[in-house]
Amino acid sequence: MDARDAAGFYTTPLGRLTASLLRAQLGALWPNCTGLAVLGLGFTGPYLPLWQKQAARCIAVSPGHMGNAAWPAGCPSLACTVEEDALPFPDLLFDRILLVHGLEQADNARRTLREAWRLLKDDGRLIVVVPNRRGLWAYAESTPFGHGQPYSEGQLGRLLNGLFFQVEAQRPALFAPPLGWPPALRLFNMWERAGKALVPQLAGLTIAEATKNLHGLIPARGRAAGRRVLVDAGR
Repeated sequence: MDARDAAGFYTTPLGRLTASLLRAQLGALWPNCTGLAVLGLGFTGPYLPLWQKQAARCIAVSPGHMGNAAWPAGCPSLACTVEEDALPFPDLLFDRILLVHGLEQADNARRTLREAWRLLKDDGRLIVVVPNRRGLWAYAESTPFGHGQPYSEGQLGRLLNGLFFQVEAQRPALFAPPLGWPPALRLFNMWERAGKALVPQLAGLTIAEATKNLHGLIPARGRAAGRRVLVDAGR
């Protein structure tokens, strides 16, 4: 699913409810990003407004195979398309990195996370949102979560730990069925409360927050000249 399709989903009633639910979860994890540098990887336009007015810098990037959708709406765009394994930023630039609709659709998930590790400050934090392998949303192709590689909670934790992140918290989200049918939408919040209490393993999504393991080493790799663009940190 490309960025335009993802943007279209978030204009639907189901997409708006989904974004509202996830914004509440993300805002609880990062309630205050005042003065921080925030990067969104994948398709994060529906979620970055949580911190845009607080942050000193707030940028959205999407991989080339996904394409780009302008963000924020009605303003000069802060979104761009990049090579997912060669992001055009210097090391240790960002305090917070949000990865949504990115890891499951990445051509190489390990390289995507290596780049996130490189860009994240030593005391920074990463949030990864992925479709849960056991949930219905991983198979709903009409939504952005129904494409690519879903992960169980254990798989996501092992992937992050293996790439020198320390998982600080994991939580399930999105228990409502991925249906745009009006009666189902009216029960959206009830599904969320009941699912969290009764069947947390069947959530549609897994949200993981991680910090850097400072004992980790990212091996240097040769890059073609001119692929990485340094961004003036003062802008």
